[in-house]
Amino acid sequence: MNIQSVPASRGWQWIVAAFSLFKKNPLIWIVLHLILILIGAGLSILPVIGPYLLYLLTPLLLGGLMTAANDIESGQDIEIAHLFRGFRQNTLHLITVGGVYLVGQVVISGVMIMLGGPEFQQALRVGVEGIDPVSITPEVATRILMALLVGMALFVPLAMATWFSPALVILDNQSGFAAMGESVRACLRNMQPFLVYGIFSLLLLIVASIPFGLGLVLWIPVMVVTMYTSYRDIFATAATPEQATA
Repeated sequence: MNIQSVPASRGWQWIVAAFSLFKKNPLIWIVLHLILILIGAGLSILPVIGPYLLYLLTPLLLGGLMTAANDIESGQDIEIAHLFRGFRQNTLHLITVGGVYLVGQVVISGVMIMLGGPEFQQALRVGVEGIDPVSITPEVATRILMALLVGMALFVPLAMATWFSPALVILDNQSGFAAMGESVRACLRNMQPFLVYGIFSLLLLIVASIPFGLGLVLWIPVMVVTMYTSYRDIFATAATPEQATA
C-alpha cells in the first residue's frame, strides 16, 4: 500500500469529511452507533468474559462501519446489516486484529495494576470516589500517577496498530498482521495531522458534553467515521477528504 504523509491541517479535514458523510444519512448513522453502544454495554456486563469479548469483536464491528462509510461515500444506501459485515467478510483477519488488541489490553492492565498497587485496584473496582482519602499518601499518589502514565504510553502503539486495521482488512483484503504493520507505519508518518486531529477531537468532545452529553449523539458517529476518512486520505487510491465533502 502507498502510505502518504499529509499536512498537519488534514487532521481537521478528516473531521470535516466525516461530518459530511454523516450528513448524508444522519438517522442511520445514529441508529448504527446506538446498536454498537448497546452491544458494548451488553458484553461489558457479562461476568468474566464480557470485556474480553468486547475487545475481540470490536474490529469486526468497526470493519462493518468502514464498509458503511465506503458505501455511503460512493452514493449507495447503508443499512443496519452493514454493522455486522465484518462477521461475514475477512472475519478471521479481523479477529486476528481483535486478538492482538485483547492481548495488548490485558498486558497494559496487568502492568498498571502491578505499578499502581492495591489502591489502584480498588479505584478500578469501586471508582475514585470509593477510596478513603486518608489512604492516598504521597507515595500512593505517585504510584497511581506512574501507573496511569505507563498505561497511556503502552496504549499509544496499540492504538496505532489498530486505528487503520479494520479498514485495511475489510476494504483492501489485507491480512490482520499486515494491516497492523501498515497502520503503525501510517501513524508514524503522520504524527502532526494526528496531533491536530486529537486537539480538535478533544475540543469538540468538551462542547458535545456540555448540554447533558446530548452532543455525543453526533460526536461519537462522526469520530468513528474519521477512522475511514483518515484512511482514505493517507492510503489514497481514489477520493480524498476534500472530494468526500463535495
